[in-house]
Amino acid sequence: MASPDSPPAPPAPVALADMEPAELAQLFVVWGYKPSHAARVLRAFYAGVDVLDSPPPGLPRGLIGRLQTEFVVGGATLAARQVAADGTTKLLLRMGDGRTVESVLMPDYRPDRAAGCISSQVGCAMGCDFCATTKTGFERNLTAGEIVEQFLALRREAHLVGRVLQTVVFMGMGEPLLNLGPVLTAVRRLAENPLGALGWRQITVSTVGIVPGIDALTETGLNLQLAVSLHAPDDATRARLLPMGKRFPIADILAAADRFQARRGRPVTIQYCLLAGINDSAEHACLLAELLGSRRMHINLLRYNPTGLSLRGVAYEPSPEATAGAFADVLRGRGLVAHFRRSRGPDIDAACGQLRRRTADPQLAG
Repeated sequence: MASPDSPPAPPAPVALADMEPAELAQLFVVWGYKPSHAARVLRAFYAGVDVLDSPPPGLPRGLIGRLQTEFVVGGATLAARQVAADGTTKLLLRMGDGRTVESVLMPDYRPDRAAGCISSQVGCAMGCDFCATTKTGFERNLTAGEIVEQFLALRREAHLVGRVLQTVVFMGMGEPLLNLGPVLTAVRRLAENPLGALGWRQITVSTVGIVPGIDALTETGLNLQLAVSLHAPDDATRARLLPMGKRFPIADILAAADRFQARRGRPVTIQYCLLAGINDSAEHACLLAELLGSRRMHINLLRYNPTGLSLRGVAYEPSPEATAGAFADVLRGRGLVAHFRRSRGPDIDAACGQLRRRTADPQLAG
């Protein structure tokens, strides 16, 4: 134990992913250097360069020394990595406090492109019964920097296999709209040209239907994409699958999605995971068609990746191909735009939360 007269310990290095451009520029001014150097450092950093080991050309030597002393490239480390036969790569990243989150790189149909799936929280409090993430509960929100670090890790993975990370979806662990501030800060860094340079339309925020959060996202005016995880056409079935369904009725969720769509002028995506004998009957398809028939929304049908027994003791299974096909036919026959999202990584822990749970306790992993 240090004595009262001991000098204070030096502050821990800061992760560059935690820095705003204006914040770093002001720090450089305090250090006696031009603020314009900050944009050069961050541009290289977001392009995947280890700017502490290989700083951009032309930086003053003294500035390089300060950067190397007071910053680290990132606070996250790789805890586990799985690669599926289809090229899907799942990363388990360990944050500075030891907690872990999942991020996924998904190859595109084009051989030079990929999409990334990013988490917004450590664990999740939504309690969706068919989701593996819910089995570990909610631990904390991620910071904007920790979200950015996932993006950078996926960008590096894409580069290693000759692809470019083209789009990002917030569909990993957690409910993004319950961590809206850090999510929006990270989104700005990912989208804007001096940094991630993805572009706004390349980023999708997914929600289980947090109505105030959807309205708050609408009010930002940001040109993002919105996806709503519906998973049932009626409140009773939805409440069995998603406890949040008891708080926000489907009618209220879709009304909020209507407001978002009216502001953006682009279709909202409705996500619907088909579960055998639960929500995949012709009757369910007809109800969904009636619900969405007058709306210009896209329906993304998802094939379920089994995760073992749920919290309620249910072993959910994916709908048989014939049943899933018939479900889609009903929707298309009513004039709706419905397509299947390609199943990813069936030979690895592909479902959200599986790899984290398996790594934490192999006896519990489904």
